Amino acid sequence: MQTLTHYRTCNLCEAMCGLEIKVEEGKVTKIEGDKNDPFSRGHICPKAVALKDIYEDPNRLKFPVKRVGDSWQQISWEEAFEVVVSRIKDIQVKYGNNAVGMYQGNPSIHNLGTSMNSPAFARALHTKNLFSATSADQLPHHFAAWQMFGHPMLMPIPDIDHTDYMLIIGGNPIASNGSIMSVPDVANRLKAIQKRGGKVVVIDPRFTETAAKADEHYFIRPGADAFLLLAMIQTIFTENLMSLDRLAEFTDGVEKLREIVAPFTPERVEKQTGISAELIRQLAYDFTQAKAAVCYGRVGVSVQTFGSIAQWLINAINVLTGNLDRAGGAMFSSPALDFLARARSENKFNRWQSRVRKLPEFLGELPVATLAEEILTEGESQIKAMVISCGNPILSTPNGGQLDRAFEQLEFMVAIDIYINETTRHADIILPPATGLEVSHYDTTFHVLAVRNTAKYSEALFQKAEGAKYDWEIYQELAHRLNNAPDVAFNPEPPEVKLDMGLQFGSYQLSLQQLRDNPHGIDLGALKPSLPKRLLTPDKRINIAPDILVKDIERLQQSLKSADTQNGFDYLLIGRRHLRDNNSWMHNSERLVKGRNRCTLMIHSADAHRLNLDNLSIVKVTSRVGCVELPIEITDHMMQGVVSMPHGYGHARKGVQLDVAAKYAGVSINDLTDEYVVDELTGNAAFNNVAVKVEKVS
Repeated sequence: MQTLTHYRTCNLCEAMCGLEIKVEEGKVTKIEGDKNDPFSRGHICPKAVALKDIYEDPNRLKFPVKRVGDSWQQISWEEAFEVVVSRIKDIQVKYGNNAVGMYQGNPSIHNLGTSMNSPAFARALHTKNLFSATSADQLPHHFAAWQMFGHPMLMPIPDIDHTDYMLIIGGNPIASNGSIMSVPDVANRLKAIQKRGGKVVVIDPRFTETAAKADEHYFIRPGADAFLLLAMIQTIFTENLMSLDRLAEFTDGVEKLREIVAPFTPERVEKQTGISAELIRQLAYDFTQAKAAVCYGRVGVSVQTFGSIAQWLINAINVLTGNLDRAGGAMFSSPALDFLARARSENKFNRWQSRVRKLPEFLGELPVATLAEEILTEGESQIKAMVISCGNPILSTPNGGQLDRAFEQLEFMVAIDIYINETTRHADIILPPATGLEVSHYDTTFHVLAVRNTAKYSEALFQKAEGAKYDWEIYQELAHRLNNAPDVAFNPEPPEVKLDMGLQFGSYQLSLQQLRDNPHGIDLGALKPSLPKRLLTPDKRINIAPDILVKDIERLQQSLKSADTQNGFDYLLIGRRHLRDNNSWMHNSERLVKGRNRCTLMIHSADAHRLNLDNLSIVKVTSRVGCVELPIEITDHMMQGVVSMPHGYGHARKGVQLDVAAKYAGVSINDLTDEYVVDELTGNAAFNNVAVKVEKVS
């Protein structure tokens, strides 16, 4: 029996781990880490093995289906394309172009064909109602980077392999495998910091998996990170701890920032943060005294009401201490495929607004927190049809119950997806692309966010099913039919054509053939200083005190004056992620979801005692928008007054065809999160400080 060995990049999360896959008689027999991959060094997480499960999943769609009553009927691609394009055109003729909306989910960016071809399709829709998972996650990262460094994707990455002090705020890279920091084998990389005499410090309302590996962990009240950062910067100024070093030559706004932070003494923010003034000063001192330090804030910092301010201040701390653009600090990658090389500095914000709530556009998209109301509110430009690309917003965006009801009212929906899930069950047509092991891959985005410069291309392992289509074929066909007369010839172009061109014009002048000849990947070296050349601001200077973010400090100051009245909603809800979870879309793999119930409400023992709760008691959790019932998990790993639910569950809805996920259905945290609790500056959803009530269920 012949055994074939295939090497590829796992595209399930940002870590880009290298895989070694054994195949016998067309069946995957083993998936292991590729020890010769220069980036991941043999590391993989449990999710990688589930690539086999996705490929073999009997629930996975391979051909177009249309909804007929409560059932689904397979149809031809020609019929599917004809129906989709004609319905979109009819609705836009009747109601206007903006009557069609589009939502792109997280997997879109993890697929080469989708990431390269969905933008052209979105442009072909000629609508301003574009939404994505960005505004339910990392939008504040992009906003701060754009304001300070000139481009939303010019985000500094922790040089984890060379730092001596890593301050992690609202991030749990051991569970997420890194995020806005593509970093496989992060546990060993954190351990290496400690082995060379450095320190890892975690600030989080939960004692996370990463906190358990850190030297220090401190609880913080959800949503208060901006206050902590302001007080740390105030301490850096007042204690003369600032050391801009060579950054002083091209950094503006330092004195303005000094003036802004002056009122935010550590004593003033103790109540908001739950962290003592003495500890805040010590954190600032330890950070500035380290030979090389980096402050990294992730999703817990982004998804709060002052997320953009917090991400700005994290960058500012790295700048003020000279830890931006130097080894061991926050650095910028030099990817082989560098789409920033020809980027321009231009306005990307508030060029239009959402119809109902007037929230601003950013990067051509509106905040997804407004999506349901744009469907439900009658009037000109009301959304009547939706395109859903690789997403499940009912489980992943605020007030999913309201969005569920909104989708029921649409005149038409098309989904580009491989499953009938909580969202796509509302579709009229589902167009499933070939996926996973059937497609080639190159990470166009995550090499830009990686802690080391590498390049790797993965060939497809299996042929797609006969008659199936790749994602790039689907998007190009739809865009062509929307843009052209029916008799105009159409020849789809594989993404490898543009990929090869981009590699050859990159700074390393690689070719696709070179990557094919090196299936383990090519190591292009450690991150290196690149400023001011890499900056994309018009004057090639860092703006450490952008006007729009400085002005938003007024809103933060007002929150200090507001009364802290919860009206019985005494707990703050935060999310959490498990190493075996990947949002909602990996729950149909038995090997990943089996075992003890992970859909629990974590609560501190003192809070459980006050509510007369025993471990695994069923509680009702209520917010402004809804309520759910689930078992509790009593643990002192939670800050008192804070409760935590995992993200991505809630698979018991009628019509979902996910056999494994249904057995582990759980409840959705986004039946509780509030679409009106947002970062008002950008509209990014604020999942991590939603006030809830917890009650025992008899």
